[in-house]
Amino acid sequence: MGLHTLRLATVPMTFSTFSSRLFLKPFPNTLLTLGLFSRHVQPRKHFLVRAFSASAAVQDIPATQASDSSAGKPQWKAAIDFKWIRDNKEAVEININNRNSNANLESVLELYENMVNLQKEVEGLREERNNVAKKMKGKLEPSERERLVEEGKTLKESLGTLEEDLVKLRDELQHVAQSIPNMTHPDVPIGGEDSSAIRKEVGSRREFSFPIKDHLQLGKDLDLIDFDSASEVSGSKFFYLKNEAVLLEMALLNWTLSEVMKKGFTPLTTPEIVRSSIVEKCGFQPRGDNTQVYSIEGTEQCLIGTAEIPVGGIHMDSILLESALPLKYIAFSHCFRTEAGAAGAATKGLYRVHQFSKAEMFIICRPEESESFHGELIQIEEDLFTSLGLHFKTLDMATADLGAPAYRKFDIEAWMPGLGKFGEISSASNCTDYQSRRLGIRYRPSEPLQTSPKKGKTNLPATKFVHTLNATACAIPRMMVCLLENYQQEDGSVVIPEPLRPFMGGIELIKPKLR
Repeated sequence: MGLHTLRLATVPMTFSTFSSRLFLKPFPNTLLTLGLFSRHVQPRKHFLVRAFSASAAVQDIPATQASDSSAGKPQWKAAIDFKWIRDNKEAVEININNRNSNANLESVLELYENMVNLQKEVEGLREERNNVAKKMKGKLEPSERERLVEEGKTLKESLGTLEEDLVKLRDELQHVAQSIPNMTHPDVPIGGEDSSAIRKEVGSRREFSFPIKDHLQLGKDLDLIDFDSASEVSGSKFFYLKNEAVLLEMALLNWTLSEVMKKGFTPLTTPEIVRSSIVEKCGFQPRGDNTQVYSIEGTEQCLIGTAEIPVGGIHMDSILLESALPLKYIAFSHCFRTEAGAAGAATKGLYRVHQFSKAEMFIICRPEESESFHGELIQIEEDLFTSLGLHFKTLDMATADLGAPAYRKFDIEAWMPGLGKFGEISSASNCTDYQSRRLGIRYRPSEPLQTSPKKGKTNLPATKFVHTLNATACAIPRMMVCLLENYQQEDGSVVIPEPLRPFMGGIELIKPKLR
């Protein structure tokens, strides 16, 4: 089946242990302490209070997790607007075709129509049953009462059968409809990856006056990276970082966190094992021959491929107060990807690996703000990479290159001299309400309470689904590729970009080791 499974043993070093080490101060004059960040931490918003009172900022709502694991029955249910899909059939069909999706719209519409018709039948029988019950409350002849009793039994049996059919039909509709991708921003280029449009290009290629090395050779010559030992220990596409490369990873992460936190983002470390259902709700496929997800054998759990997944799950099945929005997170995690189907020169070395460290930005906001925050995320990415002196271009990715959740996605590709081409180092996606409808994340607008004139009851404003966005702040391996290859010197050394030096104890140059 090609299912990627793992048998996990108990590991003595917990994630929290590693996290604490990330911020240790390795040199007397370094700034790698949490104290550096404390002045940038924004006042904590009160959105994690549970619904113990009417004024609680977050209210728990029932989870949609199902216990039945039978094939064809969804383990969770998305709040899909089937009526909207039916009323906008042509637009949805064009969108599916533009994105090269395998979604079966005709099947969804047929199942939805059948469900609506069956729902009407069920409601009709319920009304008949209620009418029979009302009649039996009056004074009746014995023969008439007996007739109504029999009629009631028949209606109950028929209703039970139809209700079972309705449940099965709804499950089937969910199963088929969950493959429909998000709609697409009207400005997104139509076509494959080659149709993607360049939004911006920053910097220029460095001109070398000497034969250049790729990062594999630099890593070997400077004793920074060991692929051979990792291959023996773990298999291909794994690596050890050594010496200054370890400090460089920590410097990149700490510098990135400090810069992004200045923008009002809350730092997180996340679980790296999550339920398969959370992976699915975020729009990823944890099963199948070409899945990028490692599943843990004998469980309903997976290793994460990005912190977007556990961060998206934090507020699952909750109603947030509008005043708590936006929620902005910068999350550090290790990421695990199978890289199924990957091949070619761009897969060598650190460019495409099975395990790596990454800092990911994630925003939860009101629908009308998501496009603006998408611009903010890509600006943060561009500012970070500009500060490191990289030559890069920002792309508006074409329809066929969008994942199912993305309404629009901007990628940044940086020049990698050893590779001789631009390589992707980050992306920023606006997922609108695609993920929130699956994760059950809503907010209650801050509108005046309305009182019903008839009953005198106060009505709360109707809840709405939030929009979610995610963006890569720093993916360590590809940043390593860029820095090593772009900052190499003729004598074989590598210059450390100035912003990172305080986070490396003042080291300015990685020099060849004395033999």
